[in-house]
Amino acid sequence: MSSAPDEVPLPPYAGITLASVRLVRTEHDAAEALAALSAMDVIGFDTESKPTFLKGEVSTGPHLIQLATDDMAYLFQIGGGGGAPAMLKTVLESHTILKVGFGLSDDLKRLSAKLGIDTRNVLDLSTALRKGERNTLGAKTAVARFFGQKLQKSKKITTTNWAMARLSEKQILYAADDAHVALRIYRRWRLDVPAA
Repeated sequence: MSSAPDEVPLPPYAGITLASVRLVRTEHDAAEALAALSAMDVIGFDTESKPTFLKGEVSTGPHLIQLATDDMAYLFQIGGGGGAPAMLKTVLESHTILKVGFGLSDDLKRLSAKLGIDTRNVLDLSTALRKGERNTLGAKTAVARFFGQKLQKSKKITTTNWAMARLSEKQILYAADDAHVALRIYRRWRLDVPAA
């Protein structure tokens, strides 16, 4: 028995490659990231925090901040020095660079509470892309809608310890993709929006 056309599985979303990801570890790395990010009109944005499992446990995140240009993702581990917080404040508080991502309300609260960063000029795609639907839209649904592909989101990676000094390759790619895919979706969405 053949499956109906709407049941055909979507091809996987390829995502960003390790060669296009930079872990910002030094002042030099931070300066390079600042130059690249400051040249953008829009950047992809997300954060990761070590999960909390106990009732009443308060998150100490964010532990990782991800920012993406069209062809590069920059990952900033929080707590490791390297000039990242000052550079992050410059980019995230910029009025001229639009920051786009999915489900950003917790990210913004944690950035403010932990790092004193008051993120400005932010567009949460979860609500911006809704098209009248009641529920917010996630990255997986947006990738299916705009690219006809399936974004793999591993629960196992999502709930890993993002505070570790050394992140695994899977964590790095997962985190980079979160920021990069948001920018790609934003660009595609803007192409589809008729000019006023």
